[in-house]
Amino acid sequence: MQDSQKKIKWYMLSFMAFSTLWGFGNVVNGFVFFNGIQVIFSWILMFALYFIPNALMVGELGSAFKDEGGGVTSWIRATSSDKLAYYAGWTYWACHITYIASKGSGGLKAMSWMFFQNAEVYDSLPTVYVQLATLAVFLIFCWVASRGLNPLKNLATIAGSSMFVMGILYILMMFAAPKINPNGGYQAMDWSLDNLIPTFDMKYFTSLSILVFAVGGIEKMSPYVNHMDGNSSTEFPKSMIFAAVMVVISAIFGTIAMGMMFDPAIINSDPATFDSYAANGAYWAFQKLGEYYGVGNAIMIIYALCNMIGQFSTLVVSIDAPLRMLLDDDRTNKYIPRKLLKKNKYGAYINGIKLIIVLAGSIILAQILVPGAATVLRQLTKLNSITMPLCYLWVFLAYIYLRKNRKDVKRDFFFTRNQGIALFFGFWCFIVTLACCILGMISDDPMQMALNVITPLVLVALGVILPKLRAKEDRKLN
Repeated sequence: MQDSQKKIKWYMLSFMAFSTLWGFGNVVNGFVFFNGIQVIFSWILMFALYFIPNALMVGELGSAFKDEGGGVTSWIRATSSDKLAYYAGWTYWACHITYIASKGSGGLKAMSWMFFQNAEVYDSLPTVYVQLATLAVFLIFCWVASRGLNPLKNLATIAGSSMFVMGILYILMMFAAPKINPNGGYQAMDWSLDNLIPTFDMKYFTSLSILVFAVGGIEKMSPYVNHMDGNSSTEFPKSMIFAAVMVVISAIFGTIAMGMMFDPAIINSDPATFDSYAANGAYWAFQKLGEYYGVGNAIMIIYALCNMIGQFSTLVVSIDAPLRMLLDDDRTNKYIPRKLLKKNKYGAYINGIKLIIVLAGSIILAQILVPGAATVLRQLTKLNSITMPLCYLWVFLAYIYLRKNRKDVKRDFFFTRNQGIALFFGFWCFIVTLACCILGMISDDPMQMALNVITPLVLVALGVILPKLRAKEDRKLN
């Protein structure tokens, strides 16, 4: 009975992957950053040439190291060395620094929409007040994490599920709206081929990290490879391809639904308007949806409430969980200075939390110089799209090492048995990810450019310095 309960049907894993990896925010970011419905072309390419190969490589890694519980860090350790595994774990933790810095701003923005039901109140506030409030929220949740109290952790799953449901409802309700309210004032879309093919200029290539960020993170599904009901070598790829199809459908129809509401020419009319749509587009979408159905702001308020809970609960989890993943592992924490391994009486890594306060707090305070709260949110979205995909590089490196160095490892599932094809896609996805991250750093906004370049450099430098400090400590003890 226990064995049968552990088995997962392929379609169940598909829905798990879809709800975990995809959200309405991805639709909004694609629409805003890629000139409306033109993003459809880019979504299809990204899913075909990046997402599906990525998912199948993760499937092979998960099958090869089914008894390893540390995810990417464990894969790197099993295929290379403890030292490289430390760098993989460090990258995963360091990438969450920018993510943490954005969650407070996102939560306050959602709270503002919930209470004031417009963009103007939040966006018109002086940036210094907004960032000081964001810093205060951040410090409060750091205190919560330091006390071993994470009351919002359970809400993270509920909020994530509700946001997923809201995204699906938006698409269904928007496509039904013209039948229910024919005089809603919908936008006409140009479906000519010239309008659907994007302009492959520098702006396009420097925005691709947004799409990579949106479709990454499939490695979270790896623990389920060996729990498939049936032959994992056929059931897992089937589930991943079906998940990709669902994401493609959601991306395409979600984009069309937004195209019925918003004119890309207005979004791109000037930088301030662009920033405002990047920060408020999701709320305006649900606000308009409520207007079409004659329920006022009710749907938008529900979305804002779900988003606020999700942002704040994710903030707590992101402070605590990645830090424990890095410092709890005896085989990787031997490269970290002992002071950072100190726990308080609540079992929290207190000095590690202090380091998070310094790093994420610096990003929050640096944006006091930014003119406008909406611009802050746009900058953080872009910064996250550059730093978070750096984690994915280790997945592809682990896969390359697996195929080259660990042919002895038995697994039930192979992405492909052809060594040349396997290595090609390993290197292809690695290069695409790295190129998109580097190109994403380029910006016409000097403040954005400075954040994009300095933040990864500081985090990488710190990751290199810490093992040297630990080595120095060890020499003194010996």
